[in-house]
Amino acid sequence: MPRPKIYRSNAEKQAAYRERKRRRQPVYFWHKSDEWETPSELFAGLDCEFHFTLDVAALPHNAKCASFFTPGADGLARTWTGVCWMNPPYGNALRHWAKKAHDSAKAGATVVCLLPVRTDTNWWHDYVLPYAEVRFIRGRIRFNGIDNSAPFPSAIVVFRPPKNDSTA
Repeated sequence: MPRPKIYRSNAEKQAAYRERKRRRQPVYFWHKSDEWETPSELFAGLDCEFHFTLDVAALPHNAKCASFFTPGADGLARTWTGVCWMNPPYGNALRHWAKKAHDSAKAGATVVCLLPVRTDTNWWHDYVLPYAEVRFIRGRIRFNGIDNSAPFPSAIVVFRPPKNDSTA
């Protein structure tokens, strides 16, 4: 006796497969948003050390500096100067934010970032490891507005401008 058909079409079978695959994704991809608001205590300690002048990836209700770029202002397209704070959206564009932080530091800005530790990604090896100071955070941080701790490790990544080598 032949096995009964479960799906009416190949498209329906493929859709069911994609849904099963989506359900198997790691938990750190299951957040409703890719925006994680910086914990106030964490920012306050870093602000005492760095004295930030610009928040490059903020929303109007959670900006950490008097000067900030919102998604409407497109922080990736703007020039970053001074001492910048960056807690970017943690989605697919994260590599673009890391590259922008690296490029802005080469142009003279200091950029301090709160980033997920993703040492298996190209952007981490291309922009973070060779050029930035990495301060791993012990344990998982609790972002503002989230009930539980983050499901991923985090680090403070500091991109500094190149030193002038005028002694040669």
